[in-house]
Amino acid sequence: MARIAIVDKKRCSPSNCGNFLCMRVCPVNRKGEDCITEGEDHKITIDEKLCIGCGICVKKCPFNAISIINLPEALGKPPIHCYGKNGFHLYNLPVPIFGKVVGIIGRNGIGKTTAIKVLSGLLQPNLGKPRHKAKLPELIEYFKGTELHNYFEMLETGKMRVAVKPQQVSLIPRHFSGNVLELLKKLDETGKYKELVAKLELKPLLSRKLSQISGGELQKVAIAACALKDANVYFFDEPTSYLDIKQRIMVSSFIRSLANKNTAVVVIEHDLILLDYMTDLIHIAFGRPSAYGVISGLKSTREGVNEYLSGVLRKENIRFRETRIAFDDKPPAKLTHREVLVEWQPLEKNMDTFKLKADKGIIHKKNTVGVLGENGIGKTTFVRILAGELKPDKGKISENVKVSYKPQYIDIEEQTKVKDFIKEAVMNFRNELISPLELDSVLNEQLRQLSGGELQKVMIAKCLSADADLFLLDEPSAYLDVEQRLLVSKLIRKQMETRGKSALIVDHDLLFIDYLSDELIVFDGEPAKHGLLKGPFEMETGMNIFLRKLSITMRRDPETKRPKINKAESRLDREQKRTGKLYYS
Repeated sequence: MARIAIVDKKRCSPSNCGNFLCMRVCPVNRKGEDCITEGEDHKITIDEKLCIGCGICVKKCPFNAISIINLPEALGKPPIHCYGKNGFHLYNLPVPIFGKVVGIIGRNGIGKTTAIKVLSGLLQPNLGKPRHKAKLPELIEYFKGTELHNYFEMLETGKMRVAVKPQQVSLIPRHFSGNVLELLKKLDETGKYKELVAKLELKPLLSRKLSQISGGELQKVAIAACALKDANVYFFDEPTSYLDIKQRIMVSSFIRSLANKNTAVVVIEHDLILLDYMTDLIHIAFGRPSAYGVISGLKSTREGVNEYLSGVLRKENIRFRETRIAFDDKPPAKLTHREVLVEWQPLEKNMDTFKLKADKGIIHKKNTVGVLGENGIGKTTFVRILAGELKPDKGKISENVKVSYKPQYIDIEEQTKVKDFIKEAVMNFRNELISPLELDSVLNEQLRQLSGGELQKVMIAKCLSADADLFLLDEPSAYLDVEQRLLVSKLIRKQMETRGKSALIVDHDLLFIDYLSDELIVFDGEPAKHGLLKGPFEMETGMNIFLRKLSITMRRDPETKRPKINKAESRLDREQKRTGKLYYS
């Protein structure tokens, strides 16, 4: 059986574990062989050929720095790439298909971005040999007899050109200091500058510098910059991050329109509804985050998403998750005789050039309320009013309600250890929050050292562990992968039910909101000018109102009951619009 040993160099701290504890307890070392040794960086290295897979070092390491993994026998070949001797291993690559949009679904840290970098030529893979850099002829030989053989041949001969929309769009202003117009004009190789500016609604941004626009605006500019390159294959890494739902649907439709007989598109996306909407085929990336990742074979989008939710790859006969993720095929039951927790009379709040109004509303006890609306339409302003950070100019809101608030933007300044920052969660909610959110491994790290996803989970744990009646979470799915999003939504709902509390959740992921909400608040208005809060409504009523604004309809997958967007003007789309049932068919 193939076995790999992974050492997290950031967590490995020999001087704080009694001077290489793992070396002393390793049975192979104790026999006189050098299975675990000290490397040049004064961290441990593990010889995978000598390792017997006993797991003693894994259990004894106080910093969770070691993973010993038995790989599926079906992998056969060595990895495409590994990050050092005991670093992350990636097996297999996705396959671009001309005329199709191919999606990749999987957890963070599983190798999706690495795979795109290899396919686009941004990373020379080492084929499992550290310090080696495989050139195109070697890759052509490695993939002989597969569809990727032709792909790398075309790259070598110059018959294939690629364009990449990177994951971290926030880094773009570091490399270009001009305005949006200058960037897009400079990159335009297709002559479609005006067309893309119109399609992606970029005209108001053209005169602004890249350093002065928001994350969502920067995302659309990055998508346009990628699409303006004269390429045969377009790679989009998380193209809907920072965008509201209206923008996500617009961008998804645009990306889908790029695929034709001469063009292939590959997309990494964590929003399951949008992934389903924009792709024809998908690969599932599975394995263990930060340890190893495997890219599955191609599947139809419906088959692939459903297998991902089930946790089982049928053709490969591999189970990669113990639990199945399922959805309800009916709206939440209508509840009567509920006790009021928070009530507000019609509210008004003026913020410079923006004005928020809110209709009269109520949040009941033991209720989870989702909030939907465009960016810049007052959602965060209303949450801050509930949190007591802002006072309404007109209207009243219930007092004497204990509130716990997780803000949209997370800015950590102080040097604080995670375990000290979420002390209440560690002491009182280890099984309910710490373990499900997989925070044990980061408890001894500084907050400023965490990734975006890790920090998001820490802030969720901090919010939910507070002694409060109402929990306010603003965009808790940001930076989380699809599996973490579904886990968090289930966790929030369970906490409200078991503790008899209430929550108000602002988010742009429709699947996330669908999975956890009992009721729905909908925002209407004009971004950056005025917003109007309506609701809370019963889930079906609220979604019908919201989807009508977007001119889309949704149905349930017959197997998993997950919500899906109907294709525009399809039979189901027309029928649901005719009957007024836009959410549940």
